[in-house]
Amino acid sequence: MGKWLLTLLLTVVVVGIALPRLQARARLPGDVSINFRGRRYNFPFMSVLLFSLLAWALFRFL
Repeated sequence: MGKWLLTLLLTVVVVGIALPRLQARARLPGDVSINFRGRRYNFPFMSVLLFSLLAWALFRFL
């Protein structure tokens, strides 16, 4: 259980740091962006999934 929580925490941190930089360059097909009342809301479903799989693979081999 501890490894799972550590993986989840690190994934959230990495995505939080990397997503603004990656979003300026390219968006994945599963990322959703909604404009509502003059604000833009981003839901990066595929980006989070991709980073989660990368973190899982990293911790799987450690």
